[in-house]
Amino acid sequence: MAIKECGSHHSHSSGCRKFLPVIILFVILFVIILAVFLVWVVLQPSKPRFHLQEAIVSNFNISGNPLNILNSNFQVSISSENPNDKIGIYYDRLNVYATYHNQQITWQTAISPTYQGHKETKVWSPIIGGNSVPVSSVIGLPVVEDQPGMIELKIYLFGQIRWKVGSMITGEYHLHVNCPASINVGNSAAGVMVGKNAMKYKIAQPCSVDV
Repeated sequence: MAIKECGSHHSHSSGCRKFLPVIILFVILFVIILAVFLVWVVLQPSKPRFHLQEAIVSNFNISGNPLNILNSNFQVSISSENPNDKIGIYYDRLNVYATYHNQQITWQTAISPTYQGHKETKVWSPIIGGNSVPVSSVIGLPVVEDQPGMIELKIYLFGQIRWKVGSMITGEYHLHVNCPASINVGNSAAGVMVGKNAMKYKIAQPCSVDV
């Protein structure tokens, strides 16, 4: 009925022509969104796979009275594998830090943004730690008790990623990676000396990933 009115009355037809570009724009946007959705459904992208490969420990001690000032220095190697053969991944605003007994013990370290191609593996080796980091006195005694043996850390990586399908790039998705790290600092045979007071430990532990 609206089309007839546009064809019958000159004033109405000029008004219809005014809205025509807007209608065309909405149609084009709808087609693009539908195409991206269909490609997304057909390709079914898989989230990246992360592994904590190794850690270099050069400092891990606590002081104060009560014991609530922690000094630490770690260099961790984290690998990320893109399992998709037709989808690339943009990593934006990545940060990494360590926790001990469910408490953050290092400052956050930023990882430079990067692009990961199809079936490509990236390896990052950020240094994380902090001097005179205030922590709860509850973890003071565990630090002292664990140092002669095994320390159980968790390395967290978080940020945003975007998927690249052909020439199309999606919006940002939140990325959360949790890497458990069991480091036997009390056994010198478990690591390799790589510098003054620095030991490198092989971990080779898969990480949990949430996107």
